[in-house]
Amino acid sequence: MKALCVFSGGLDSMLAADLIRAQGIDVLALFFETPFFTAQRAVKSAGSIDIPLKVVDITKRHLKVVRNPIHGYGGNMNPCIDCHALMFRIAGEMLDQERADFIITGEVLGQRPMSQNKQSLRMVASESGYANLLLRPLSAKLLPLTLPEEKGWVNRDLLMDFQGRTRKPQMEMAALRNFNDYPSPAGGCLLTEKVFSRRLKDLFTQGEETEIREIEILKLGRHFRLAPVEKIVVGRNKTENEAILALSKDTDYILTSANGPGPVVLALGDFTDSSLALAASITASYSDAKEGTQTPVKIKRGEEQRLIMATAMKKTEFVCYML
Repeated sequence: MKALCVFSGGLDSMLAADLIRAQGIDVLALFFETPFFTAQRAVKSAGSIDIPLKVVDITKRHLKVVRNPIHGYGGNMNPCIDCHALMFRIAGEMLDQERADFIITGEVLGQRPMSQNKQSLRMVASESGYANLLLRPLSAKLLPLTLPEEKGWVNRDLLMDFQGRTRKPQMEMAALRNFNDYPSPAGGCLLTEKVFSRRLKDLFTQGEETEIREIEILKLGRHFRLAPVEKIVVGRNKTENEAILALSKDTDYILTSANGPGPVVLALGDFTDSSLALAASITASYSDAKEGTQTPVKIKRGEEQRLIMATAMKKTEFVCYML
């Protein structure tokens, strides 16, 4: 007998996997990776409890869900119900190739009021297409029987009845199992973050096709929408400057201060001369140039390069453009 655990790397998924493993069932942890959440935490957590982990990139399918979620978004751009349903659907599609029998997850009834109430859990299971094979060990006693329980693959009496937002029962169970190295429950998904979500929403207005590098750029710097098809990204430190350069293309404009330290500024879109002048002024304003002074700004696009003079201004002048 074998189960696939949709594994976030958080304490709940660690405990769910261990509960099923304790019943003599092989468990393979699956982490579904996208640009919005990476496997770093899951790799560490899986290693700490010695469970095999497989990382699967689901970016292409997930982006479709993020753009047009059937059940809408949470507080920001997080389509939690649609996202979970997609993950469980993909896990179900992998059952045969992994020679597994059912799916488990660390979801806890009522832990998240909108996406983990009884109705939402039922909806997610139904839309995954694998409702009868989807077991939630931490809240199983409060939920309808699943096939693994009915068939006796899993002993329901050894499962839990956790509910609500408190983590005390999980922490007590972790202590009994000597799980000392587990992450705090904080986030992990960029789609729940206000600023990133605002930038992503803006990106989606630019067309139906989204490059992965465009999403990676959203994680960096300060973003300014200068016009409907003109945006700049201003690096905040050396690390971000280097990352912005690495993600740039020959068709992009790169602006830098020609006199002393300053940001790398990436200009994306079809820029007019007036918009480039504004971008150069922003570049100068975030450099070491004194406010009110003019400084040369280098503009590079592919093999083309030129200098223009720009005035360093108060940063408050640009707040209206900031994403």
